[in-house]
Amino acid sequence: MLEGFLIELRDAKLPVSLKEFLTLMEAMKRGVASWRVDDFYYLARAALVKDEKHLDKFDRVFGHYFKGIETLADSPMAIPAEWLKRLGEKLLTEEEKRQIEAMGGWEKLMETLQQRLAEQKERHQGGNKWIGTEGTSPYGAYGYNPEGVRIGQEESRHHRALKVWDKREFKNLDDRVELGTRNVKLALRRLRQFAREGAALELDLDDTIRSTARNAGWLDLKLLPERHNAVKVLLLLDIGGSMDGHIRTCAELFSAASSEFKHLEYFYFHNCPYEALWPDARRRRTEEVPTAEILRTYDQSYRLIFVGDASMSPYEIAEPGASVEHFNDEAGEVWLRRLAGAYPKAVWLNPVPERYWDGTHSIGMIRQIMNDRMYPLTLEGLDRAMRKLTR
Repeated sequence: MLEGFLIELRDAKLPVSLKEFLTLMEAMKRGVASWRVDDFYYLARAALVKDEKHLDKFDRVFGHYFKGIETLADSPMAIPAEWLKRLGEKLLTEEEKRQIEAMGGWEKLMETLQQRLAEQKERHQGGNKWIGTEGTSPYGAYGYNPEGVRIGQEESRHHRALKVWDKREFKNLDDRVELGTRNVKLALRRLRQFAREGAALELDLDDTIRSTARNAGWLDLKLLPERHNAVKVLLLLDIGGSMDGHIRTCAELFSAASSEFKHLEYFYFHNCPYEALWPDARRRRTEEVPTAEILRTYDQSYRLIFVGDASMSPYEIAEPGASVEHFNDEAGEVWLRRLAGAYPKAVWLNPVPERYWDGTHSIGMIRQIMNDRMYPLTLEGLDRAMRKLTR
């Protein structure tokens, strides 16, 4: 039965290895979790899921696959006799065990259980035959979850079959869902290098204890700077024109980056960076900062992140004087190569869906200039980009 579970996980693109699956089987063999489905869910999730972004996919596969236990008549599957035997040892009374023996033993029990699962189509409670609740049938005593997991019923009497995997508490962590500030923050956290900087404001408990002990018991407080993400980010954002349709996405990215990175510097450009950038998009022609000055001010310890759709006339990249807003002495490609060369760790985030990139010549040109370090502005793309910046 569990082999099919592994296959469904892989079909859903979860990176579950055979070694991890064998670890789960060994944990089950050693009784790490009880035979309740809830306990098995937590054990399986701990053994098979390596990244929080896969939690929702796991929940959906788990709910779909083990729903087959509830509708076994529609999807036959083998129920391990060992499960029934172990459950019987833990849950059945002596009287119920005698009932099993009267039916012909465990093998006969398995056969009868399969027959009744195939026959039962509606909810049932009470009685001494059908699988259900409040009855005296031995099946009700040693089902997969005597506390409410249904077998062979289409409805719940106490509404207790809504399990944690059906609630899908982790659906907003899925790397395929729509961007949002919280989700962007989770992706940006890949880019972290912690260091203690600034004024000493945080209590150093270990050093305080050692110092107090050396001071014959007189309290000697020791403080240290707070721990911050020491990564430095230079964020360059394309604004105006075709980027107007991506304002919300870029705003969410900017908001998340502002809260995640203590050392964040940002500037704006239009279509392609040229000899000047703007610290304020609303005053972009009155407050310009020369790009050469930015290159001198921020050293290569900064990670450079471009954000733009890279959709423009190819001449704006390749030719001097082709900017749509001013006459540029040098081509956009020249400045792009200077920036990419000054910051070895640089990526380009593109809000245009990746499937459309091949249809725009300018996107291909910028991808080439960036040495193919262009990523879609999705959670999955952000994750790949942040991994690239940490290498």
